[in-house]
Amino acid sequence: MISTLEEKPHIPAAPRKRKIPGWAVGMIGVAGAIALLSITSMQTGFPQLTSSGTTQTAVRLALPILLAGLGGLWAERAGVVNIGLEGMMIMGTWGAAWAGYQWGPWAALFAAVVFGALGGLLHAIATVTFGVNHIVSGVAINLLGAGITKYLSTLLFFPLSHNPRQSPPVAPFDTYSAGGLADWLGELEAGQRLFISDVAGILRGLVTGVSPLTMLTILLVPLSYYLLWRTRFGLRLRSVGENPYAADSLGVKVYFHKYVAVIVSGGLAGLGGAALVLNPGQLSYLEGQTGGRGFIGLAAMIFGNWRPGGLLGGAALFGYADGLQLRSGGDTVLALVYGVVILLAVIVVWQLIRQRWFSAAAAIVVAVLLYLLYISLDEIPGEFVSYAPHMVTLAVLAVASQRLRMPAADGLVYRRG
Repeated sequence: MISTLEEKPHIPAAPRKRKIPGWAVGMIGVAGAIALLSITSMQTGFPQLTSSGTTQTAVRLALPILLAGLGGLWAERAGVVNIGLEGMMIMGTWGAAWAGYQWGPWAALFAAVVFGALGGLLHAIATVTFGVNHIVSGVAINLLGAGITKYLSTLLFFPLSHNPRQSPPVAPFDTYSAGGLADWLGELEAGQRLFISDVAGILRGLVTGVSPLTMLTILLVPLSYYLLWRTRFGLRLRSVGENPYAADSLGVKVYFHKYVAVIVSGGLAGLGGAALVLNPGQLSYLEGQTGGRGFIGLAAMIFGNWRPGGLLGGAALFGYADGLQLRSGGDTVLALVYGVVILLAVIVVWQLIRQRWFSAAAAIVVAVLLYLLYISLDEIPGEFVSYAPHMVTLAVLAVASQRLRMPAADGLVYRRG
């Protein structure tokens, strides 16, 4: 029998574009950021933008933000919004000071994790077991953390330091430096050569005065990635954050994974509090010393699109803005505004190539306004300099909001059956 149907010609499938690996994108971004800072430093005459001292300060200030962001990452990948990171971090600062004063820095880390994890456990009980709204529970923990630590510091620290808002001094960690390498990088940095001296200054800041807490924090980033994306446990935990009902139908213990994630989240936030207490410029508990870093850590997690690598970049950005304003002042922060103008010019060219006229026009308007600000001021007023990290947070979230993809069940109340 002869078929009357005509055979359709075979059309070969279009070859799929190879996706650039995430690590390669990260390296390109780092190189671009260093090049931008190098050009800005040369044009404005402010080598502090890439100096080893600025880098070293930025690393120390980025640690609590990175740890808080990792805490938020663990909780939200399991579908629990953790607005209470700030309160858990406050509890970690008190625990670190209380234990560190008596038994040393390692005891401070352990106590900070325990106190933060207790805050996480309370958040898990409220949201997972009793179904309390995640935002309401998080705000309550922030208030509770501030209130409990205020009471405990008045009760226990006042007889020792005669100040109910501050603890006695805490013993610091020993720091380590790559002696020969740091000296060689210092010579390159002092040469003030374009890009070479900037890279040398940044690298010298990364290998000078490194504490065990810094090494531990950096290791927690790939460890979190491995546990959440390369293990069976991590796959189940992330499935709980995407569709808990489907995960439950496949035998995944939804409540168990949510509890583990939120408790780990609290422990990481508490460790971030210890990073504030053990900062060489502080070495004590001080009421209000978190300064909203729990919320900034949450913003860094959102900027990183709920992934550890992007979170690391966000924490570095916010820590750099904080370190620059603390170490160099308003004139150097104003120089950074010039760098933002250069970045916006690059964005304008890119948007024009992609024929996105509205985005290009918006970038041009912002660039012109910032440039007028740069040429009209000698330095940023001191009242605004201290809020540089918060302004960077708002700007970054505004830019990054177009490409975000949160876990599908993030913030939803789950009831089995």
